[in-house]
Amino acid sequence: MALQWEHVAGPFSRLTEGPAWDGRRLLFTHIPASRIMAYHPDTGECTVYRENTNHSNGLAFDDEGRLYGCCSGGRAIVRFEANGTTTTIVDRLGDQRLNTPNDLAIDRQGRIWFSNPWNAVNIDPGEQPEMSGRDILRADPQADGSYTCQQVTFDTTGTNGLLVSPDDRTLYMIQTDPEPAGVRELRSYAINDDGSLGQYVVLHQFGTDHRGPQRGIDGMCLDSEGNIVGTAGNWASGPGPMIYVWTPEGRVLETYPMPVGVDMPTNCCFGDADQSSLYVTTLGGHLLRLRNTGRRGWIMWPPVR
Repeated sequence: MALQWEHVAGPFSRLTEGPAWDGRRLLFTHIPASRIMAYHPDTGECTVYRENTNHSNGLAFDDEGRLYGCCSGGRAIVRFEANGTTTTIVDRLGDQRLNTPNDLAIDRQGRIWFSNPWNAVNIDPGEQPEMSGRDILRADPQADGSYTCQQVTFDTTGTNGLLVSPDDRTLYMIQTDPEPAGVRELRSYAINDDGSLGQYVVLHQFGTDHRGPQRGIDGMCLDSEGNIVGTAGNWASGPGPMIYVWTPEGRVLETYPMPVGVDMPTNCCFGDADQSSLYVTTLGGHLLRLRNTGRRGWIMWPPVR
């Protein structure tokens, strides 16, 4: 079946990210402009949904339909309230400020799992990291409405996108070391009953070729069968920029090359009313749509028709 990529919005001035379907619209972040944008598939319009997001990156809804984000510039996990205000969920681990939260996943218990790299491009040049690690952290809701923050991985040297399986039993995460010889892997961790993680399993590893290290995965989503759909690669090395589909065990089922002229896909999610279209953001500021994947997305909220 021939791919039919549609260029539905942008390109904006660099770096779109964080796609999330809200039941009617596809929300995504335009990080340099500190905006959340909204693409309306019924009309084809793209409008500003939220201003002044302080370089927010990843977005996710909880099972009540509340929108959370990784506020890179504010070094915090936040909730974008319906009345236009923003609530800080966590901004510290103990007495240390967070780095620059990048992406997040919310489970059925309301726990917010998030990656915590240091992305200097999204923050005031005068600020410095207080945390030496580049691990996955988790914000846990408390009975009084507050959250506690804890570290859940201790074996990563760089983190990016992550997912929690529909049954809350597995954490999928991207180990992404920026060094030329660094490890770039898709990993799965068993989530234990007490919330701790078991030993990871490597599902896929990206290597190097004669042109240098391959760009690993950036962002991911799940389809209705529990498969992992991820954005990876670039034109500089390896097989090029594309969408991968992996089984939960790491077998590559399919790949979808990006269209000519588009490089470095950053994140993806399924959208439209029946969750049958795949939306993709890019480093160049695009929002693309692929209708004919033959797959449907899985999301915790809203219910899919």
